[in-house]
Amino acid sequence: MTRPRRSLLFMPGSNARALEKARNLPADGIILDLEDSVAPDAKGLARDQIAAAVAAKGFGKREVLIRINALDTPWWVDDVGMAGKAQPDGILVPKVSSVDDLNAIADRLSDINAPASIRVWAMIETARAVLHAEELAAASKDSETRLAGFVFGPNDISRETRIKMQPGRAIMIPMITHCILATRAHGLEILDGPYSDFANVDGFAAECAQARDLGFDGKTLIHPGQIEACNAIFTPPAEEVAEARKIIAAFDKPENASRGAIQIDGRMVERLHAEMARRTIAIADAIAAMRN
Repeated sequence: MTRPRRSLLFMPGSNARALEKARNLPADGIILDLEDSVAPDAKGLARDQIAAAVAAKGFGKREVLIRINALDTPWWVDDVGMAGKAQPDGILVPKVSSVDDLNAIADRLSDINAPASIRVWAMIETARAVLHAEELAAASKDSETRLAGFVFGPNDISRETRIKMQPGRAIMIPMITHCILATRAHGLEILDGPYSDFANVDGFAAECAQARDLGFDGKTLIHPGQIEACNAIFTPPAEEVAEARKIIAAFDKPENASRGAIQIDGRMVERLHAEMARRTIAIADAIAAMRN
């Protein structure tokens, strides 16, 4: 099933009002956060509030993820235990750097008999994670890991590597494409990290467009005001969808059944373009279904 992931918004688990507000926001997904946005003395409260919010449902067609605390903290075991009982769509694990990290999460989920429907998303936020992105993605072959995809974390990578975050992220492009290639090689999804300067509307739009063109499936967000622009940028334009439907219709004609390339409007179109067109249509249809 194709699922739109244009926009996934972080919401602090310690803020009950924010959790309630999340039910009505037009984001494709909500990330209920136990990590960065929650103070150490509020971790327990946030855990309880997230458990209650997920149990109460009411998020509609939005994908619901819970971001737990990192594996080098004292909170992650209880976080995963709560998530296993609450049964969100997925668990987002910060600072994953090795397959051992993925196996630790898998073992904990197995120990509590968590439903197989709960998927795992790995945040790529360390130098080691970037270097071993292909190895991490390959771990998805083991169904026990439940690995669904990556979330690229540019801010933490910048902090650890001392690579400066500059407009356009030119210096980070090699790392980004390396991680995208790793996910595509193993059939996984990948989301871009958040844009921190939420008051900079133009800068945010530029980074969303860049992320889309680089091949990200969507972007994680830190402010509700970013949702509308993000959704618009990651939604295939109507003319692109119409062209995709034209390509599929042409290849579906009996006379083109065995052809690898055909002419449409005076240009050559190959079957690989038909595969790309089907993806475009699937995303467009899934987005339309979100609205209904």
